[in-house]
Amino acid sequence: MTETNLVPDDVDSAVQTPYFLRDESRFVPNKIARGGWGPSLSGHVVGGLLGWAVERAVDDPQLQPARLTVDLPAPAALEPIEVHTTVHHDRRRLRLVEAVLTQRGAPVARGSALFLRRGPQPEGDVWTQDLQMPPLPIEDGAQPSLFMRTYGWGTELQNPDPEWADTSGPKYTWLYETRSLIDGEPLSAFTRAAMAADITASLANWGTNGLEFINADYTLTLSRLPEGPHIGMAALTHYSNDGVATGSAVLVDRKGPIGSAVSVAIAHSGFRPTQVNPTNE
Repeated sequence: MTETNLVPDDVDSAVQTPYFLRDESRFVPNKIARGGWGPSLSGHVVGGLLGWAVERAVDDPQLQPARLTVDLPAPAALEPIEVHTTVHHDRRRLRLVEAVLTQRGAPVARGSALFLRRGPQPEGDVWTQDLQMPPLPIEDGAQPSLFMRTYGWGTELQNPDPEWADTSGPKYTWLYETRSLIDGEPLSAFTRAAMAADITASLANWGTNGLEFINADYTLTLSRLPEGPHIGMAALTHYSNDGVATGSAVLVDRKGPIGSAVSVAIAHSGFRPTQVNPTNE
């Protein structure tokens, strides 16, 4: 049996269907893991797998996952993936972990994560920008217009509230991942955040002609882990010149901001958002 034949031929449509199935030491993607840029894996499941891997290298609950950088130097095919994890620094107050995803012996993605030890919070106030998010969705009837279930404001993809309908202005979304990443395992809060942060490029770089930039890497920073299944994102900045773009977004949960994300992207056309029939979700 060839590696490509290990990928299921049918698109499993149940909510419980994971993005990846285990095959001994490898992870086999279901077709639902395909992204919007062609026959390759979505960046959010690649980032999620890297986040899952680095988190498993930390067994101390007091170490806070504070930063994850995901490099996406090559398209990851819809083929089995191997994961290799290395701890580079293990000190009293921090741990630095690297994970590499390989296909057919070649690296296709790399993640570097910094874990910091939690401790007493300093007193005093520090200035930060105020943020107003659209209301957290109550209903669960939104279509998965990107890959996870999205409730977007300020784009033509999906806009349930006319009050937030300015498509030329700031972009906001609430994300709710309905699938497990691996073989029905529950999503950890960190993995959920790692998957959401990939949407930074789409949110920050979406313009009047749609999405014209493809993600090359992204960095997630967290002051705390998200609580609950919904993660909100608000586009913060977009700067681009000569086909190179950088964009940033704030991440929130129902209690407020939890961190931020930055993406670096290069001009590229041909994005086609993955559509999933909600009756088959």
